[in-house]
Amino acid sequence: MLLRTTPRTAPVAALALGIAVVLAVAGCSKKVERADAPAMDQPESVAMAAPASAMESKTYFLQEAPVAANTENYEKIAANPIHRVAEQPVSTFSIDVDTGSYANVRRMLAAGELPPKDAVRVEELLNYFDYGYPKPASRDTPFQVSTELAPAPWNAKHVLMQIGIQGYDVDKAELPPANLVLLIDTSGSMDEPDKLPLLKKAFAQLVPQLRAKDRISIVAYAGSAGLVLPPTPGDRGGEILAALDNLQAGGSTNGGEGIQLAYATARQAFVEGGINRVLLATDGDFNVGTANQEALETLVADQRKSGIALSTLGFGTGNYNDAMAEQLADVGNGNHAYIDSALEARKVLVEELGSTLLTIAGDVKVQVEFNPAVVAEYRLIGYENRMLKREDFNNDKVDAGEIGAGHDVTALYEVTLVGSGGESVDPLRYGKGSDAAAADAKAPRAAAGDAKSGELALLRLRYKRPGENTSRLIETPLLRKDIAGEPSERLRFAASVAAFGDLLRGGTYVGQDFGWNGVIGLARGARGDDRNGYRGEFLQLAQTASSLQASSGPVKDAAVAGE
Repeated sequence: MLLRTTPRTAPVAALALGIAVVLAVAGCSKKVERADAPAMDQPESVAMAAPASAMESKTYFLQEAPVAANTENYEKIAANPIHRVAEQPVSTFSIDVDTGSYANVRRMLAAGELPPKDAVRVEELLNYFDYGYPKPASRDTPFQVSTELAPAPWNAKHVLMQIGIQGYDVDKAELPPANLVLLIDTSGSMDEPDKLPLLKKAFAQLVPQLRAKDRISIVAYAGSAGLVLPPTPGDRGGEILAALDNLQAGGSTNGGEGIQLAYATARQAFVEGGINRVLLATDGDFNVGTANQEALETLVADQRKSGIALSTLGFGTGNYNDAMAEQLADVGNGNHAYIDSALEARKVLVEELGSTLLTIAGDVKVQVEFNPAVVAEYRLIGYENRMLKREDFNNDKVDAGEIGAGHDVTALYEVTLVGSGGESVDPLRYGKGSDAAAADAKAPRAAAGDAKSGELALLRLRYKRPGENTSRLIETPLLRKDIAGEPSERLRFAASVAAFGDLLRGGTYVGQDFGWNGVIGLARGARGDDRNGYRGEFLQLAQTASSLQASSGPVKDAAVAGE
């Protein structure tokens, strides 16, 4: 940003000036542009003035201004613990197709900053990438499930279990009619190059994808909300672009009123059997009106019952409310992305348009029951804010995540086999899970146990077809004999991303013996057919994170939701 400056009242020597300049520059906030993104206006970070009289006497005056406090907000995440199977054999969670955390982490690393650990959601890092899972043979089942078992790269005594869910894809021309409402934050906080100007460029890339049968509306909100563009046929690109171009930032942020007007507009143009979705684009800095997050979540949850989904696109730095943007998309049956460049906008709104807009399966839940005769311990990597109770799996009233057309979802478990010597938790001496209790329980059920002695775990998935209220069940046993000697390229890359996230969060489970060299080596050897360059970019981010952590130490906590 351009700093408005006032002269210091005391002169400093030339040598001291050099030190002061370094400190001033180091303290300035940074705006992030990806190297491969179209150039935008670069903000001036520091201004200096040297009056002629001062120059002549070799005395300098440094002009500077205080940097605005960083008020970015993230939901606090406590990493999933290691569980002993004898005590807790069942793991249940909702799938997550969000990718916002990856782009946000990339933004911070590109700025030369380590992200706060609560900004790092490992499942969203994993799900940013395409792993080439097999596609479903037909649309009778909306997705294909793939699994792989192989030794963990960072601990040969542990096994990684990869679960991949690949949804069927739909050509853009075959997408049903879309009724889209662009809900755009035009408050004063959006008056930054990486906010409203980037937002306009992002949605400008969406416009050419629209068809005559689509309808698009624009609602803007600041101190009050207003309808900028009523429902308009998608082939009227000139009108849509003109409405976008005329948006200007100013005023406070009445997000609650904006959301209400957006839903009312979506209901007005509702398309039966079509795509009905609100796309909320904001830095999340709601400060008037319905500013309470719980009230906003209730509003969005009530509206999703009418068949209108809500997705969120995050923008900007310094005051970005990640916690609110991510949670609103969750309760709105939508997905959350963070836009840090025009290239990321293209990925979300052009390349992945079908998966962003069209839901092919809803309330998708995963449950894994581990066999205590084969598995001693397990740990689910990521999905901390998607965990469900065991009984929630069969309860069709419990909301869960959605899969869009062409979406793929990845989950990783790190498991320890019985007798491997890699256990991290001591068994209980008394009661459930103790060695004595396990021996007593094993004898009367030996016959039943023998029948399943080769099973490592049973994978269950529940999902609903669009418009249905009753879920369907898929069950897949995972066999011990299927543990491979070496992980595939797919699993190696997924492991490198998981380790990357763990190290950014403090390295609790990966450890220093593997470290950044292990992450970089795995990623370099598993780039594969990287036609879009996403894996190569990840490799560069890992190298950047390694250098930053070596020079500045572990990451620190930032502001978290609810504190």
